[in-house]
Amino acid sequence: MKKLDIPMLLLAILVVLLFILVGLAIAFRSVWAIILCIILAFSTFGFAMSNKKKRKG
Repeated sequence: MKKLDIPMLLLAILVVLLFILVGLAIAFRSVWAIILCIILAFSTFGFAMSNKKKRKG
């Protein structure tokens, strides 16, 4: 059984929470919050993927 990678798990949870916040911002019809959350979510996802690629080799 593989070890649990806690930092990557936390980054994944953060990305999911940011996309949930996008939905909440859409419900509140707040354009600036929608844009901010989308940018943060994609940048966090990109950081996690680049970090994973560096770890693998």
